[in-house]
Amino acid sequence: MNIYTQPQQSHSWNGTTYRILLSSAETQGAMSIVHGVAGPLEGPPSHIHEAEDETFLVLEGVIDFELEGTVFRRGPMETAHIPRGKRHSFRTGPDGAVCIAVLTPGGFEGFFEEVAAAGFQIPRDIAAVAECAARYGSQFTGPGLAQRG
Repeated sequence: MNIYTQPQQSHSWNGTTYRILLSSAETQGAMSIVHGVAGPLEGPPSHIHEAEDETFLVLEGVIDFELEGTVFRRGPMETAHIPRGKRHSFRTGPDGAVCIAVLTPGGFEGFFEEVAAAGFQIPRDIAAVAECAARYGSQFTGPGLAQRG
């Protein structure tokens, strides 16, 4: 039996390549797992996920996380857990970073597919990106670590 019901998908957007390792369709919505390869000093605006907890495992490089105003750093083989409903952002280090993100429940991985397919860029298309994020239950709350420098 093949445990993967669909081929892995990759989407490049806003300085990061996202590879969907396990989609919510494969887990009946329970979770998704996304592999991310990001360039230097990349990261999203500050935002809140209404439905998903996010757990990050940093594989290479460093990532600075901001959770409800507290900033902390994680390096290789370190994790960060972001509970649903909490304002957060992150920024990769000067050499970029590679990580795995586990989202529970799944479904948000569709956001990456949509914004990549549309060719949206931050900050140019922030209104359209925010509208797309809202369809996936995520609300932008302002500039993130990467936008604030």
